[in-house]
Amino acid sequence: MKIAICAPSYKRPTAVDTLKYLPTCRIYVSRAEEKAYRAANPGADIVGVDPKFQGNLCRIRNHILDREMVKGRAVLIVDDDLQGIWRWEKLTRCRLETETEVRAFLDRYTALCVEWGCPAWGINVNSDGQVYREQTPFSLRSYVGGPFMVHVAHSLRYDERLPLKEDYDFTLQALNRHRKILRVNKFYYLTHQMVQVGGCAEYRNIEAEREQLALLQRKWGRDIVHADSLNASRNHLTTKRRRFDVNPVIHPPIRGV
Repeated sequence: MKIAICAPSYKRPTAVDTLKYLPTCRIYVSRAEEKAYRAANPGADIVGVDPKFQGNLCRIRNHILDREMVKGRAVLIVDDDLQGIWRWEKLTRCRLETETEVRAFLDRYTALCVEWGCPAWGINVNSDGQVYREQTPFSLRSYVGGPFMVHVAHSLRYDERLPLKEDYDFTLQALNRHRKILRVNKFYYLTHQMVQVGGCAEYRNIEAEREQLALLQRKWGRDIVHADSLNASRNHLTTKRRRFDVNPVIHPPIRGV
C-alpha cells in the first residue's frame, strides 16, 4: 500500500524540522505563505491551499485526508516539527535514522493495521522507557496522538470544534465506530509541540485548553473523559494549588488492551 507523508504548517516557514528528518514529506501551507515556505525550504514539496483551511488544525488535517486518502493509499499526517522516531531496545534508545528506515517501518505497521481492521494507527506519545509495556507490544483502545497518525481507508474526520483536543476526540471516534485503533507501544515520537511559535501556539493558552476540555467532556461524558491533575495524589491540596494538566485522561468503555 502506498503511504503519503504529509504535514500541515502555519506561520513558521523557517522551522519545518520534519523536512530535515523526512525530506519527501509534503508540506501543506496557506497560499498566502507559500512563497515564504518555498524560499525557506528549496526543493521541498510545498502545497499551497486556500487560506480558509488554515488557522484550525482540524480543518487542514481534514483537507489533507480529503485530498490524499484515495483508494489504495494510506496517509501519515505528522506535525511539522517532528524530531524523530525512537524505540527502546535492551534499555538503549534507538532512532530510526533515515527516511528509508521510516518508510519500511510505516509499511510494516500499516499492513498490520489493515489486517486487524483498524482505521488508523500511531505510536507511543511518551519517551519514558517504563511506559513501554514489554508484554503488551500493541494497544487497541489507547490514545493515539495527532502528531503522528497513519490513516487507512475510513470516513472519520477531525471535529473542527476541538482544534486543541482533536486527537483525543479522533481516538474516541475510532473506538466508537470501529471498536479499535492500533498503537504500537514500543516506538515513540518527539516534537517541539509546546515550545514552537506559530501553528497551534497561535491560539493555545490555558483558558482555551480548559474550554476545549469542557467541550470534549460534554461530547463524550465525564465518565469517559477525565480532567487530570498533576497533583491528583495529593488530595489534601486545595483546588487552587493543584496544577492543571492540559492533557485529559480517556477511559473508553471497551474491553481489551
